Amino acid sequence: MKSMTKQHPLKLSGLAAALVAAGLLATSLQAAELGGSELTPMGAERAGSDDGRIPAWDGGLQEGPGNWREGYGNPFADEEPLYVITADNYQQYEDRLAPGQIAMLETYPDTFRIPVYPTHRTAAFPDSVYAKVKENASTAQLVDNGNGVENFSEVTPFPKPDSGVELVWNHSTRYRGEGAEREVTLATPQADGDFTPVTINEEFMFIADPEENTLFHFLQSVTAPARLSGTVLLVQETMNQVKEPRRAWIYNAGQRRVRRAPQVAYDGPGTAADGQRTSDGLDVFNGAPDRYEWKLVGKQEMYIPYNAYPLLNTDLSNEDIIQAGHLNPDHLRYELHRVWKVEGTLRDGQRHIYNKRVMYFDEDTYQLAHVDQFDGRNNLWRVSEGHTVQFHDVDVPWYAAETIYDLVNNRYIVSGLINDTRGYNWDYDARASSFSPAALRRSGGR
Repeated sequence: MKSMTKQHPLKLSGLAAALVAAGLLATSLQAAELGGSELTPMGAERAGSDDGRIPAWDGGLQEGPGNWREGYGNPFADEEPLYVITADNYQQYEDRLAPGQIAMLETYPDTFRIPVYPTHRTAAFPDSVYAKVKENASTAQLVDNGNGVENFSEVTPFPKPDSGVELVWNHSTRYRGEGAEREVTLATPQADGDFTPVTINEEFMFIADPEENTLFHFLQSVTAPARLSGTVLLVQETMNQVKEPRRAWIYNAGQRRVRRAPQVAYDGPGTAADGQRTSDGLDVFNGAPDRYEWKLVGKQEMYIPYNAYPLLNTDLSNEDIIQAGHLNPDHLRYELHRVWKVEGTLRDGQRHIYNKRVMYFDEDTYQLAHVDQFDGRNNLWRVSEGHTVQFHDVDVPWYAAETIYDLVNNRYIVSGLINDTRGYNWDYDARASSFSPAALRRSGGR
């Protein structure tokens, strides 16, 4: 009789091989589903909602009025709101509102409202992005307990997400072109609405590379007002920040020197934010996910800021848009879309001013549309919104503006407005040599 001890490892190795083969087949089938009859090339549901209020995705917005050189027009300028959600009627729509939206309606019952327009699924990406995403569906994997991603190509590693941290990574790695430059306005209005606009020039180079542990390069210069001008921030974003922390430097015009800036991470203060934004609150959320446990709650329908072309209207001034308490609802647009909901809860032993973050990701782009942030007592504290637009001439979904509303001090921060600035330059020649401490020293001296 043959020894069972000798046979058993052979049987296990055969079973393991079969399981691996089955897993590879499953991921290959998942990749094949992308761009088919059920899923978009990004992994969203292609079909509309049963009641027709959310339409089917038909390829997104391929063209529209204007472009980044001459300014963008509003492709939906002739539309009127289907209805307006207010403090008096929000109970009718409560199942499609986030707690933060309800809190805003209750905090500003006379001025804040949510105008709901027809839904347009405008998200579109270049074919080269769709090809990379399809490849990633078969190869990408989390490493180091979700603190890093391996075996993926540049963008959106998880088009069929099955965990909360995978959605966080989809947002962090989403396509925004290879590089861009923009001049934008930031403001932190007082409770009475008084504000001083801050003009910021930002340069981006997106170079996600797991093998080099890089995600993007970022250069941010404050050019106005005079009391803040001359401050320049350089970030070389690492992908796995537990393995290697974010590399950041600041040039201070007063001191005329470059210094490392380890505080530019997590809940460190944001640039020119007057205490209204943490470092990881830029881009609605950015940086390492390691301080939170991320729970995928599921998918739902929700009213979110979308197709916010009125905020790109350069005929409007900052004063037209920025008012006491919140942005002027006359120039806001909300639509009903499907979103992924994720709850991030602070891990035991970790520190952050937000004990919990509840995030809502647009299913078509994985871009964050809304985040509710809770304090150490688990009270709702701050409400973030990302006002999405499709830059149709470059196939990039991004933000027309980002806002963070503070429910405690009745102030907020808005960033990304281009009404009184040069706006975007998508012809920006992104080079790694421009994002070094030596280059930072040169740019600060100009």
